[in-house]
Amino acid sequence: MINIAIDGPAGAGKSTIAKAVASAMGIIYLDTGAMYRATAYAALKKGIDVSDENAVAPMLDELEMDIVYENGIQQIFVNGENVTPFLRAPHMSKAASDISALPCVRYKMVELQRKFAANRDVVLDGRDIGTFVLPEANCKFFMTASAEERAKRRYKELVEKGERCDYDTVLSDIVKRDYNDSHRAVAPLKQADDAYYLDTTAMSIDEVVAAVKRVVKEKIK
Repeated sequence: MINIAIDGPAGAGKSTIAKAVASAMGIIYLDTGAMYRATAYAALKKGIDVSDENAVAPMLDELEMDIVYENGIQQIFVNGENVTPFLRAPHMSKAASDISALPCVRYKMVELQRKFAANRDVVLDGRDIGTFVLPEANCKFFMTASAEERAKRRYKELVEKGERCDYDTVLSDIVKRDYNDSHRAVAPLKQADDAYYLDTTAMSIDEVVAAVKRVVKEKIK
């Protein structure tokens, strides 16, 4: 069984690398960030404050989340609705960060993620995969890059999608999210003791994928 955990701050390229590694190795990529975005979307749709645990907790009792793959692409359904098309809107990043800081949400998502990984070869990326979600994962990575480089990547991604944005705002949002993610009460962002540290600031996607595959190959010998 191969469980690959890729952790790191916002904009480090975790999702891009995780998808590429999964594709190259023929295993499943579970987009954990999208699960939190989907939960935030469900809360916002009901008019619930994503920072209010007392309001969010009851919603989780009724939350049904299904993760399916159509043509190799992950689709997330919440209470029967495919919410995938709405999860990458600019405001969803902040909403997902806020709601993911709530203990009740963290435990709900972790429960779902552990069940999914229990009997599958998977790649997961997030903030606390190797430290909290899958502490027994046999291949762990902590992937990062400078805040400026991460902001450049995110800004370019948004512009290419035709969205209007400002680089300084994107950078400010990343710095704020770094602080929030590393200071939250439950499972804060940090490098697992047995995780391989990978700074991608000056690396291409192909170089990062090759580095990850090399470490995985060594780990599972």
